[in-house]
Formats: sequence, structure tokens, C-alpha cells
Amino acid sequence: MESSEVISTDKATVIIQVNPQVAQHGVISEDGQQTGGAYHNTALSAFIRAQPKALGTVQIMTGVMIFLFGIVRTIAYDYRYPISVISGITFWGSLIYISAGSLSVSAQNKLHLCVVKGSLIMNVISAITAATAIFLMSIDIHNLLMYECYSYEYRCKLKFIISIFISGFACKATSNTDSTVINVALNKGN
Repeated sequence: MESSEVISTDKATVIIQVNPQVAQHGVISEDGQQTGGAYHNTALSAFIRAQPKALGTVQIMTGVMIFLFGIVRTIAYDYRYPISVISGITFWGSLIYISAGSLSVSAQNKLHLCVVKGSLIMNVISAITAATAIFLMSIDIHNLLMYECYSYEYRCKLKFIISIFISGFACKATSNTDSTVINVALNKGN
């Protein structure tokens, strides 16, 4: 139940709304799975509707695939290594992406504000890493005169888009944790 109080004077009107936290310890997501958490509220249930477990699974699989392609790229070049191989972005970038995906899956399994915030932070870092990988692999494509396959750049763009989506949903879910809203309207005096 929401309660509100209005305090009014000649100079200002203050409206205080108190939205209590939902006292549930679990929520049933759209796919029928029950997730638990001590600090559940409506914003976190909106995060669940975004399917972070499915998106996190895609992140993990893409990270593993990029890691394996990084091994192939490193072995395949004998004399001239591309900048993406020299920088190691296929290795450390994929590990960051696997970590972000794991936290996204965990955020749905353990519906807790700290885990959702951790997922948000790792997905922001993952998006920055994916943008860096897009940049480095674009340089590779330019330097090697279209010798490389375009699929590497496509996978980085996919990682970037998935990270942005999960970051957006996690940011929306974590930004609405305060249960007190104060609205102040100034009255114009004579």
C-alpha cells in the first residue's frame, strides 16, 4: 500500500509518498521458474522480464566462441600478427564477456540488488571491451585489405549490443530502489 502526506505553506508544497518494499522472497518469472531474493521489488521483477538468464547464456557462448577463434587466429598467422592478436583482445575480452554473462545468469537466479548491480557493472565493462574489439578488428580489416573474415567484427557487435541491453535493464532495475519520493512545488507568492 502506498501512503502519502501533503504539507503546504505559503511558500512551498511538499508531497511525500512512501512506497513499501514488496515482502516476497521469490518471484515467478515469465518462463515459470521461481527466483529467490531477500530484496525484491517491482523494479527487480522488471529486470527478470528482460530475460537476463537467456541473454547471459548467449554472452557466455559467444565469449567461449571468441576465445576459441582467438586461439585459431594466433596459430594461423606465421609472420604478421594482426593488432587484435597482439593486444590479446580475443582472450581477455572473451573472459570479461564470460564473466558478464555469468553474472547476468546469477542475477536472475539470485534476485538480489547487489548481484544485479554487479551484472550492471560487468556488462558496462563488457560493452566497453566489445567497442574496443570492434575498433581493433576494424583496423585489422583495413590493414589486411579484407583478408580476414567479417564474422569476428559481427560477433563483437553482437556482444556490444547484448551488453548494452543488459546494462540498460539492470540500470533501470537498480535506479528505483528508494522507497520514498518527495515532490516539492513552489507556490508563487504575491
